[in-house]
Amino acid sequence: MKRFKVNMNYQKNFFSCFVENMGITRKHSVTISVFFLAYAAISMTACSPKTMTATLPMDSPEAFSYSGDQTPPQEWWTTFEDQELNVMVDQALDSNFNLLTVWFRFREAQAVVDRQSSFLLPDIEASVRSSLNRPQPDFVGGENVQLGLSAFYEVDLWGRIHALVDAENYRAEATFSDYQAAAISLSGEITSTWYQLQAAWQQLALVEEQIETNEKILSFIKAQFGSGQIRSVDILRQQQLVEATREQKILTESRIEVLEHQLAVLQGLPPQNEIVYSPDSLPALPPLPETGIPMELVRRRPDVQSAFQLLQASDREMAAAISNKYPRLSVSTSIQLRANNFDNLFEDWAYSLAGNLVAPLFYGGRLNAEVDRTEAVKNQRLYEYGQTVLVAFQEVEDALIQERKQLESIEVLEEQLLLAEQAYGQLRIEYFNGMSDYLAVLTALNQEQQLRRDLISSNLMLLQYRIALYRALAGGFEMARETENRL
Repeated sequence: MKRFKVNMNYQKNFFSCFVENMGITRKHSVTISVFFLAYAAISMTACSPKTMTATLPMDSPEAFSYSGDQTPPQEWWTTFEDQELNVMVDQALDSNFNLLTVWFRFREAQAVVDRQSSFLLPDIEASVRSSLNRPQPDFVGGENVQLGLSAFYEVDLWGRIHALVDAENYRAEATFSDYQAAAISLSGEITSTWYQLQAAWQQLALVEEQIETNEKILSFIKAQFGSGQIRSVDILRQQQLVEATREQKILTESRIEVLEHQLAVLQGLPPQNEIVYSPDSLPALPPLPETGIPMELVRRRPDVQSAFQLLQASDREMAAAISNKYPRLSVSTSIQLRANNFDNLFEDWAYSLAGNLVAPLFYGGRLNAEVDRTEAVKNQRLYEYGQTVLVAFQEVEDALIQERKQLESIEVLEEQLLLAEQAYGQLRIEYFNGMSDYLAVLTALNQEQQLRRDLISSNLMLLQYRIALYRALAGGFEMARETENRL
């Protein structure tokens, strides 16, 4: 025996009256109901709510202050032509734990997209039930078997589900942009730390040379002490300078160890691991890269793209909140088989088709409040996007002016060093001719040695400004999206 059931839950009046007035039999009502639901879905989908397209909340400048003619590569650190640096950056991009954390944040966002996309498909469930009753002798018992299959589908009348899927897609893309931004930051930190280490080794070699020079001067003035030209206080002052340069050596050695530990951890290695490398001097500054136009930077920088994608996500969430104010249409169907034993299970069965149209009437202002909230979030994201763009412009301009002024500062510092060397040589001659006090000689020597150390620090700072410029101009260089390539 076959049993057929039709249940239209969205207020039976309209459909029932339509069927009865048109003289349609119960046999044809299922076809009519399916047609009616499909027509309603198609006709009402066209009414999906639209939101306004967001633009930058400020005017973009036409050009940056300075620009070179060298197009920087995406892997910008290769411009230094340092093979050891290239190896370290590659190692860090594969093994740095902070970067891997951001990567799996992206994988989480992808899973959320898949979960949200599942609402575009019907939910289908199967159920099996079997029971065995053994009642008292006065009651009838026996076996009962049920097998059922049911499906539920919400028709996306106003694009609410699609809007939520789009929002999660944008959010996942924003997370991937965060991953690219983290990779750029990591490469910059590796490069900066590497050249700090090289500068520290250069400082150490200079300090050791200065210690040797100061000790030779100390030995010389001790030998001259018996002649009466050298005072004991001069020896003490020279000894103090020797100890001061030894302190500089201790501090520099400590800094080298710390930087080596930092490099190891950035590469995903324990700080106790020994990093094998060749200490070298700082490289020459590469040619100034082409800065391009500011709007190219907006499209290129991953942090700006992340902010834009979050803005897009909030826009789609606002569209979904507006859709919640409109009626929802859902369709469900089920088929069920039931018998007293498995042998007769497929003899008796029934199925049903149901549609449900629900329209919100009074929710106490909750739906309007949600629209207001999502609109406020969208405005927040808009101005966060604008601020991110402004900061990107600022970082490029800051790096350009700092590099230019640092070059000027180095020229002045080199001139100071030349004058200090001349002053020290002149004062030393005057001292041994009895025309000057040794304190003036000592002061000039100390200044000359400090200027040499400062010059190394200034050259390092120049490289740091260039690294900041590369990072500010860098786009999201290609990073694999497959999980196995990130492990």
